[in-house]
Amino acid sequence: MVTIFKDHVAEALAGLAVVVVAGLFLVFVWDRAGSGTDRYPLTARFPNASGVSVGTDVRVSGMKIGAVTGQSLDPASFQAVLTLAVDSNVKLPADTSAAITSESLLGGSFIALIPGGDPETLRPGDEITDTQGSTDLMGLIGSFINRSGTEAPAAAAPAAAPAATPVGPPGE
Repeated sequence: MVTIFKDHVAEALAGLAVVVVAGLFLVFVWDRAGSGTDRYPLTARFPNASGVSVGTDVRVSGMKIGAVTGQSLDPASFQAVLTLAVDSNVKLPADTSAAITSESLLGGSFIALIPGGDPETLRPGDEITDTQGSTDLMGLIGSFINRSGTEAPAAAAPAAAPAATPVGPPGE
């Protein structure tokens, strides 16, 4: 066995490096996904949840504090109901609002939570009622392009002022 190891040291070290890198990757994934034990659930209803899926970041002031863990459609209101898992160290005020925002024109979407000023905090299972859905950028661009040629023509120049009457003695 020792002679095999001596003959194949390079291969053994390469295999050990692969195992170490795979272990570090698993630790990274576990940390990013979260174990779920130190988070509490919140729900939020959005009229439009385009670009959001399970795993989408939940952020406050640009800092990740959680993730979307579930999504469904409310059959009564036809709104998207998202379940958010928020870090238990973050105590959000009860009047917190949520908006679906995009990182950039080509970037992905995330849920931005905007804390309010209420001294009461959201408890596990509470619902964020003040929400704003995602903006349909392609729809906005399309409506801008389609409306660009339909603007009303500029208003006509004001009517010419009536001819001035001479100020002199009559009859001249």
